[in-house]
Amino acid sequence: MAIDKSKLPSRYVSVGPESAPHRSYYYAMGMTDAEIAQPFVGVATCWNEAAPCNISLMRQAQAVKKGVKAAQGTPREFATITVTDGIAMGHAGMKSSLVSRDLIADSVELTMRGHCYDALVGLAGCDKSLPGMMMAMVRLDVPSVFMYGGSILPGRLHGKDITVQDVFEAVGRHSAGTIDDAELHEIECHACPSAGSCGGQFTANTMACVSEAIGLALPGSAGAPAPYESRDAYAEASGEAVMNALEKGIRPRRIVTRSALENAARVVAATGGSTNAGLHLPAIAHEVGIDFDLHEVARIFRETPYIADLKPGGKYVAKDLFEVGGVQVVMKALLEGGFLDGDCLSVSGKSIGDELEKVKFPADQDVVRTTAKPLSTTGGVVGLKGNLAPEGAIVKIAGMTELKFRGPARVFDCEEDAFKAVEERKYQEGDVFVIRYEGPKGGPGMREMLSTTAALYGQGTGGKVALITDGRFSGATRGFCIGHVGPEAAVGGPIALLQDGDMIALDAEAGTMDVELDDAELAKRARSWKPRQHDYQSGALWRYAQTVGPAEKGAVTHPGAAAETHIFADI
Repeated sequence: MAIDKSKLPSRYVSVGPESAPHRSYYYAMGMTDAEIAQPFVGVATCWNEAAPCNISLMRQAQAVKKGVKAAQGTPREFATITVTDGIAMGHAGMKSSLVSRDLIADSVELTMRGHCYDALVGLAGCDKSLPGMMMAMVRLDVPSVFMYGGSILPGRLHGKDITVQDVFEAVGRHSAGTIDDAELHEIECHACPSAGSCGGQFTANTMACVSEAIGLALPGSAGAPAPYESRDAYAEASGEAVMNALEKGIRPRRIVTRSALENAARVVAATGGSTNAGLHLPAIAHEVGIDFDLHEVARIFRETPYIADLKPGGKYVAKDLFEVGGVQVVMKALLEGGFLDGDCLSVSGKSIGDELEKVKFPADQDVVRTTAKPLSTTGGVVGLKGNLAPEGAIVKIAGMTELKFRGPARVFDCEEDAFKAVEERKYQEGDVFVIRYEGPKGGPGMREMLSTTAALYGQGTGGKVALITDGRFSGATRGFCIGHVGPEAAVGGPIALLQDGDMIALDAEAGTMDVELDDAELAKRARSWKPRQHDYQSGALWRYAQTVGPAEKGAVTHPGAAAETHIFADI
């Protein structure tokens, strides 16, 4: 069915005599008059050769374009960057990771604005590219469909599934002398056998689940591993779906409501997902103008049962979840248990509840449980607050048995110093590692600390040492590891005032984290505190540090929808 372009953005570059110069460029690329007369659909990918997470996205984009063409649209493919966490982890490159989320959103926005595209299909693989692409969709508010590139297949070694998490932890085992060079090499050669994103319920798969739960992705599209041909069929269907959304006026801000955000947070909690969702959900909400901060997310986490037994806290990987029905099975269990709002809209044009009607909860499997028989009654991720984190913090408790910890602080002003102490085993069981000046401004870039936490597990002291940071932890992190502590050290938050030996009390049951100092002592230390200058005084990281806000609000870099005077889709 032909769509009238008279109110679409592409009319500025394709309709009327004044668009003749623009059309001349389209003819140069082989486009026909019929294609120029159709709506223009941006097909954005985060393809690159940095890592397996993104390597299949270009192939999938071709399938999306087929779907767009079949539905009488004109696809225009473009790519944006990705910083892949697995490669960036454990060194200064990780400072670029969170920054890339906002740069992805900005670059997709600028490409769409500059070329007046009418709709968007976005494909993403690695951690920050998923929320970055979804943020752009909500910001632009053109009809949009998100599609995940798919997870990696699990590695197999000595009869067991392994993931990249096992490689990070093997580094700790190697430093402890429990495995030799040959064993480490064997693990690294078997852990990642295909294209696709990390296979556990780490950040990429967490946000892939969010894409379906929030309604921006076609139901079922997040599940299939990257190498599966069925993923190309979902890509083609996504191309057709965006044209249906364009025809029917289904736009992202109709989909991403407060209830949809709550649904997404519940799915994160139910799957023991990444703590990074506590950063990305507020950022997506910010693009709609909804105040949905870390505390709102944490409240929902606390109220939601943990029902999917996924790595790193559990037994299974993304492929296992796919084989029992995918995230739709988790959503079905939550809906039947009264934890999901089925009236929310999906990009398919149907309600979430209607889409889940055809889903049957599978028997004879233990990957996903019902809400009546959960792994625990509280979600796998919880929020904390106290005199050490007035703006809050977050911890993944999935798989943990001890939810309280008290010990003396071991203070480090960067991750490298903490990792060195672990490598050299210069710590005691019962210590609380404090890694500060790693927040959004102070890092800059809010690094993840997987190398340090995985090394501790590899040395056999995971769970016997706690970590707190104003930076982040990877979705693959396990143990008593608290991130997003705010206010961050760079702005003089209480974490900046800590000294070696201060007693820190952490309680994930009560949701508290405190240093055992009175207000007078904290005030005295605050008077003598001086800001530190980081090493990035020019370039992209400097610019990010000037504009980024607190983790509590999603570490966003612009005022958001609340300050808008117009929406791109309505130009």
